[in-house]
Amino acid sequence: MADSRTTLVNRARAADAATMCPERLLMEHVTSRWGTLVLIALLDRPYRFSELRREIGGVSEKMLAQTLRTLERDGLVHRDARPVIPPRVDYSLTELGREAAEQVRDLALWTERRMAAVERARATYDAAKA
Repeated sequence: MADSRTTLVNRARAADAATMCPERLLMEHVTSRWGTLVLIALLDRPYRFSELRREIGGVSEKMLAQTLRTLERDGLVHRDARPVIPPRVDYSLTELGREAAEQVRDLALWTERRMAAVERARATYDAAKA
């Protein structure tokens, strides 16, 4: 397993900004500020655009639309547009998206559990540098 990680890290380092390796680009989409929140929210249930925007909070329409398009293109989010009046569009996770969202949620839960230890480490570091 260490070999595959080393290979991934080496590939990511070798890629310049113009030709970013696909794994690094996907990681940026999944771990972006809004990507993370969209994935975690959609773990609970499908959302309409405005519901999802309220659920996440603080995201502009433009950024949410861009994030959803990106995650849809990556195969993580499914967009279900129904031809009714008024139009109804629901967003949900694909199987691949659910897998990614569970990983992101686990990382978010870990940060919540370990934040006190991180704050102690920061304080120790800052005191040593002062």
